[in-house]
Order: sequence, then C-alpha cells, then structure tokens
Amino acid sequence: MNKRRLSIAAASLASLVLGATATLPASGAAATATQPSAACRLALGSVDSVGGHTGQEITAGTPPTASAKHVTPIRFAPGVAKLSGSWISEPNIAGSDNYGKLVLGTSLYAGFYQTNELDKPTTLRKIGGGWDQFSFYEESRFDQSGRPGGTWHTYEYALRKDGVLARWRIGDKGQWIAAGTYAGFSSVKTMALISQTPSYDTFLANARGGALYTIRIPLSSPLKPVVTKVRSSTWQGFETLIAERCGQHGTLLLGIDKETKTGFLYAVGRASGTATVINGLGKVPATFADPVYFRNTVVAFASDPLNGD
Repeated sequence: MNKRRLSIAAASLASLVLGATATLPASGAAATATQPSAACRLALGSVDSVGGHTGQEITAGTPPTASAKHVTPIRFAPGVAKLSGSWISEPNIAGSDNYGKLVLGTSLYAGFYQTNELDKPTTLRKIGGGWDQFSFYEESRFDQSGRPGGTWHTYEYALRKDGVLARWRIGDKGQWIAAGTYAGFSSVKTMALISQTPSYDTFLANARGGALYTIRIPLSSPLKPVVTKVRSSTWQGFETLIAERCGQHGTLLLGIDKETKTGFLYAVGRASGTATVINGLGKVPATFADPVYFRNTVVAFASDPLNGD
C-alpha cells in the first residue's frame, strides 16, 4: 500500500470502473443521451447488517444492470457501521489491499484488510470520536504527481447534523489539519463527490425539499462553497447518492431510496446549473437494504479524477 498517499485502511471489492468515452448532450434537461460506446460502470460497496463488506457493479444502460453481490466474511461488528467514505482496492502480490475510513458507532476509523487473508480480522485504527454528530462523510483523493507539474492532495469532508460542513487536509505524515467550516447546509439530505481538480472539489447534494444542487468547494482558505441549483424538485427521496466518472465530462449517478430499498441510475452531463443534462436510465434490478453504501475505487494516481464539474 502506498504509505505517502494513504496511511490507512479498509475494503473494496467490485472491480472498477469506466467504459470508454460516453457521449452526453451539452445542455437541455429534456435531451436524450447518446449511448456510450462502452457502458460506464459504478463499483458500489456497502457494509451489510451483519458487518460484511460487499461489492457490486452497476452498469449503465436502459435499463441498467447489476452484477451479483459479493460479500466478504464479517469485517465489523453487526450494526455498528454508520457512515463510510470511498474505499480503495490496491493490488498486492497475492490479491489486493483494501482500505478506507468509516464511522463505527461514534468514532471514525481507518480500516484495512487483504483479500488473500480473509481469515484475519480487519485492522482498525481509531482517528477520533464524536462522529455520531455527522450525517455525511467522504474523502477526496487527488493525485497527478506522476505527471509533469502534477500535484496531489487529500481532503476530508463531513456534514454535521446541524448543517455545518467541515473540512480537513491530510498532511504529509497523515495528520489531520483543520481546513475550515461553513454553516448553512441544514437542508441538505446527502451528498456525492462528483469532481476533483487541483483547485476545487465539487459535490452534488439533494435537499429535503427536493432540490438538487452542486456545491463547489475551492481548496483555498477560508472555506467558501459556491452553491448552484441544478433542479428545483423531485430529488428528496434519496438517502444516499453515489457518483462515478463517465466519459470526459460526465457522471454516472446512483440514487438509493432506503425506505423502498430501491436504486435509480442517472447519466449526468457536466454541471452547468439548471442546464445540466440529467437522463434517467431506470431502476436498478437489485435490492438496496444495507445500512451503509459507498464508492469502491482504485488508488488515485492510477485513475482519472472525477470530472463532473
């Protein structure tokens, strides 16, 4: 595992990701997306009710398709997983290292296990307590250090239940460095990371009243998000949003309704306010009954960053 980029741990199982370039219309909410030359895919992970770590691949299409769900032996105590950031699967000699961060009970942990040693317990390192006060957590890893003039960074984002968005930067030695807070998001139900650049991260967020917004967060200080409305209604039903890159400037978005245990897939064009193209691909043929869902991915330097904004 690359210690400089991520010193922590946990799981991802489904293979990633993207098909070749997906062609999406430039504007107009009613436009129809051209089918991609190779279907985009989203590697979905979850922690199930008994503490198993799962992986499932969701593939774009009309209707979308879903692979069989793969479940590891129990990784965590039943019922304690509350939130999770995205997880990385990094190949090793005999299998893969799987790592990420998640909230278990009231504390945030970094977790790690290897697929070739599933009989061994998950390694957990406690980062800190008080995380029962948060409703959303995600980690944004950006790494183009292998390219001429390229940079790398890792930021942590968490939305407190009172609507305060908090941000931390991960230092060279893995330390958490406070990087600002911003109040005013009490109406947000959940969020999904859709864009990563050298100068900003962008989330797609749905409000309890049904609106859909982008929240662009410049990496500069102080923390000053730029909020732009994308849709004014109908998005309140999703408790979880998961996004994956699709083509040059698009996003494959999965919305999960935990009350009905259903998921719906969308092809989203590059974020451009109310002109953003959103094409519904249909209901995913799977049951979404797990308490915690997240994006499975690979190491940042081996993949292209999210690019929806």
